[in-house]
Amino acid sequence: MIPYGSNPETCPIRALQAWLEAAGINEGPVFRGVAGHGRVQGRLSGYAVALVVKRYAAAGGLDPTRYAGHSLRAGLATAAAIGGASERSIMNQTGHKSVTMVRRYIRDGSLFRENAASKTGL
Repeated sequence: MIPYGSNPETCPIRALQAWLEAAGINEGPVFRGVAGHGRVQGRLSGYAVALVVKRYAAAGGLDPTRYAGHSLRAGLATAAAIGGASERSIMNQTGHKSVTMVRRYIRDGSLFRENAASKTGL
């Protein structure tokens, strides 16, 4: 379950509702491929999602070879850890089955929150 965001401009629920309304989607896959002549197809494949992520990473000045669809899941886990979410709540959201696996993301998220130098007030 994803909660409403505190900022309407970045709220994931409001963004999804706007997308569903604009796309006229009442059932089936939320994100769909579009073929030639605007013909809407079935759900996006994992490969298609990776291409979208890579395209926007490059547009943001990042190295697209370092990003893929899985980066979205890792980013959520990392941001949640930085925000102080518990391992259990992150696992519930991401579907991770083991603490060991989710800690791979949390470790990266804790680099600055748990960094002694960051506590010096510099």
